[in-house]
Amino acid sequence: MINFSLTEEQLAVKEAARELAQKSLKPGVIERDSTMTYPKDQIREMSELGFMGMMVDPAYGGGGMDTLSYVLAMEEISKIDNSCSVAMSVNNSLVCWGIEKYGSEAQKQKYLPRLASGEWIGAFCLSEPEAGSDATSQRTVAIDQGDHYLISGTKNWITNGGTSKLHIVIAQTDVDKGHRGINAFLVETDWEGVSIGAKEDKLGIRSSDTHTIMYSDVKVPKENRIGEDGFGFKFAMTVLNGGRIGIAAQALGIAAGAYELALAYAQEREAFGKPIAKHQAIAFKLADMATEVEAARQLVYRAAKLKDQGKDFLSAASMAKVFASEVAMKVTTEAVQVHGGYGYVKEYHVERLMRDAKITQIYEGTSEIQRLVISRNIGKGELYPEFA
Repeated sequence: MINFSLTEEQLAVKEAARELAQKSLKPGVIERDSTMTYPKDQIREMSELGFMGMMVDPAYGGGGMDTLSYVLAMEEISKIDNSCSVAMSVNNSLVCWGIEKYGSEAQKQKYLPRLASGEWIGAFCLSEPEAGSDATSQRTVAIDQGDHYLISGTKNWITNGGTSKLHIVIAQTDVDKGHRGINAFLVETDWEGVSIGAKEDKLGIRSSDTHTIMYSDVKVPKENRIGEDGFGFKFAMTVLNGGRIGIAAQALGIAAGAYELALAYAQEREAFGKPIAKHQAIAFKLADMATEVEAARQLVYRAAKLKDQGKDFLSAASMAKVFASEVAMKVTTEAVQVHGGYGYVKEYHVERLMRDAKITQIYEGTSEIQRLVISRNIGKGELYPEFA
């Protein structure tokens, strides 16, 4: 069995993230959402507190923390501002972790200190107009020129797309080899040929920095390829699996934040002579919300602990993401209902959380993809590595 008791250090991380979210992220969050204003100052403060490179080895300027500590911080920040938490998730889970796990020593030395400190923000560039869930159908190409590659193509739905200084770009180098002809490259955004499209006008996480990125004969040194030739697809899938824990934590935070708001409102709002929390119709809603949030929390924490223990966390991450994201949608919808008409206006925050919740069912692997991953592992008997 996995022990979910938290250490003093983990509790301190959770409290620090909660304090940051309440004092620094909550003021102005409604306006930033309405105007699609990137939370530049808030991201800078998160960087100064070490939240942008939590799991990076201290040798490269990071916090050296475990995955569970990262999840605890993601949960608290996601209760308040998911445009901040998704920037944090991509930088930590996809970019920093991918480079530290699979990059060369030279790549780690060059890029991780900048990323971990927040001096640079990273982006993970996989999705394309014709290649979302089907990541094998890459149309971005990297042509081998001997000592460098020339990368051309288009990536879309890229979080941190407009502010990032470093992209991990997944591109096809040999179409005849299928997924074995895909590679991953570290591309600096100020290199010639990198163009940033307009910011997307989204349903939720509206102040996050989501753009289409165009590459036109971008010259990338050979030493900026991650891993051996043909390693890119495996790299992308492995890194995304770890990233799903971060998005599951985001979904958990959204659900927990909505539940906390609904509970506080129900205890204060009176109808028919008593707080609405005392009416069975609302009390049962709150009971279901509390139960579902706690169930999601257990799945998310389990995935994080398996990763920290070096065990197979593929199914656990998919279970956590699909369940937590669906709980986020359900709990935020119920939170709006508990608030009644007040839930439908921006001032009470729950309508924003409901809009933010939807994307957690889509990015870093849709709910349908998560179910595909889980179903395949059912047949292999690999759902419970902690008992192996």
